[in-house]
Amino acid sequence: MNKNNIIKKDVWSSFKEHTDARIALGRTGNSIPTDELLKFGMSHALAKDAIYKELDIKNIQKLLLENNFKSFIVNSKALNKKEYLMNPNLGRQLSENSLEFLKEKNIDKGNITIIFGDGLSATAININACPLLFELNHALKNTTFKLNPIIIAQQARVALSDEIGEALQSQASIIFIGERPGLSSPDSLGIYLTWNPKKGKKESERNCISNVRLQGLSYKEAAFKTAWLLIEAQKINSSGVLLKDESIFIEDSGIVTLET
Repeated sequence: MNKNNIIKKDVWSSFKEHTDARIALGRTGNSIPTDELLKFGMSHALAKDAIYKELDIKNIQKLLLENNFKSFIVNSKALNKKEYLMNPNLGRQLSENSLEFLKEKNIDKGNITIIFGDGLSATAININACPLLFELNHALKNTTFKLNPIIIAQQARVALSDEIGEALQSQASIIFIGERPGLSSPDSLGIYLTWNPKKGKKESERNCISNVRLQGLSYKEAAFKTAWLLIEAQKINSSGVLLKDESIFIEDSGIVTLET
């Protein structure tokens, strides 16, 4: 018997071409089709791998160097992935060695610090962080903002960017971080922007852009929105709930000019 004869299609099956979400799976008797069951198992395995995968620091630093970016490596107080997952607070604090390391670097004050943090999906950073950075650097070319060397942070939570930004006396810190992997999006990258970063900042004092990946928000649009938020944050000397994203991005509209 042809398998197409025993699989009952869902009436919403035409919507599947527009989303990676697990919808309109069809039915075989009282169960979902075997193909969909196997795909679910694969998606679950990829999501688990993303959580436990390590940053590909060697390749990231190679790509950064090829594009004229210096980089430094730091660690949170979480010594390993298990400790990071069991005690989230450790991922929000720099190790003492990393804090001293950054303070001794004598980096110019008032620049923008960009951090690559593994978060809950190092896969997201390994794939998306460098292309996104290069688009953001392009988006900022007509502004007065200057970027510090890129900070690569291991076992990192979002709030770690505050302490890093404070240590470097940055005007703003922006962390690219691996988001909690979904079953159809193990490689989703989030962007968090904090103006005047200091240890102890509240979640409400940050702006977030989510789902940056090849099948989600494009690098170009994410970079445009980040640059727009950065410029507006400077104008009001704040970020978070006081800063609303009112940017308008038009795909393929040519070069978008941002000025401070």
